[in-house]
Amino acid sequence: MTRPSFVIGIAGGTGAGKTAVAREVKEAVGEAVTRIPLDNYYRDLSHLPMAEREDVNYDHPSAFEWDLLAAQLSSLVAGDSVEMPQYDFTAHNRKEETVTVEPTPIIIVEGILSLYESDVRDLFDLCVYVQTDADVRILRRIQRDVIERGRELEGVMDQYLSTVKPMHEQFIEPTKKHADVIIPEGLNRSAIDLLIKKIHAEVRENGERTLEA
Repeated sequence: MTRPSFVIGIAGGTGAGKTAVAREVKEAVGEAVTRIPLDNYYRDLSHLPMAEREDVNYDHPSAFEWDLLAAQLSSLVAGDSVEMPQYDFTAHNRKEETVTVEPTPIIIVEGILSLYESDVRDLFDLCVYVQTDADVRILRRIQRDVIERGRELEGVMDQYLSTVKPMHEQFIEPTKKHADVIIPEGLNRSAIDLLIKKIHAEVRENGERTLEA
């Protein structure tokens, strides 16, 4: 049985430009696209006090609830809606409210470790890795965490050196081996154009197989 949705996983280090690539795809492909941020699947830590939540290594694979992501992604692929969790980055915890997500022709799972877990990766039709220099990524990380999320600069820098950088080298960078497409320097126009052409071709082929089934 042919699946109704074409699923894309986009991974890469913090600040690599994954979200920007996902947005480019959403604007260019011209079909209904659902974006599933991996960050929404950080584990619920309501049982921990704030001080302990602040010390959690959020760049380690164990920080994510992979079973829930795999189950919800499978439901979307099967044509069913899901209640996607939401995350509060200021409180370092999952929010009480969820968001109803309907299945669409194209689903994009985007996050630092999107290509890490095999049960999730097996649901992808296309694996993408965004590769950007570390100095560019740390500047983007600082801008996001300090300006957008209201965190202190010193804390962001400490976190980068103690967990973000080593976790990138140990867990994130190695997932590049699973990528069907590698996009250099974030918004590389030529690479993104090739990616969009590939998606158009794959979706068209998937649609033809659906009609034949």
